Amino acid sequence: MSDVTPGLGYNPEDLADIPGTTIFTTASSRRAYHLHRFCHSLGKADAREAFKADEEGYLSNYTMTEEQRVAILARDYNQLIQLGSNFYFLMKLASTDGWSAQRAVSTMSGMSTEDYAAMMIAGGRSPEGNRSIKGKY
Repeated sequence: MSDVTPGLGYNPEDLADIPGTTIFTTASSRRAYHLHRFCHSLGKADAREAFKADEEGYLSNYTMTEEQRVAILARDYNQLIQLGSNFYFLMKLASTDGWSAQRAVSTMSGMSTEDYAAMMIAGGRSPEGNRSIKGKY
């Protein structure tokens, strides 16, 4: 690893080394604070019912960016990750829709749930093109 950035404990440049990988950082967590508060609220049955009854109205209770709101309404998990969220919070949204983790992740991979499951049973995605650019990992 390169020299660390004071206060972070790591060099941010090292986080961009694996193609297609978004690293959840303190900065991304801060960007997604209100998004995570929304997701966390879905841990309560009455909140899930209120959200399902009026998604846009329920989202108005949270100070999220317009991009975050649009991505939630579209269930665009890849975009939500790019906007700072992490998958563990997003699973509350997926669960509210009755989705399994497998189904949510399959939407992120562009595969059907069945194709995604078959790929994982066969050993997962190929490491080709998914390794460290600098060859360290």
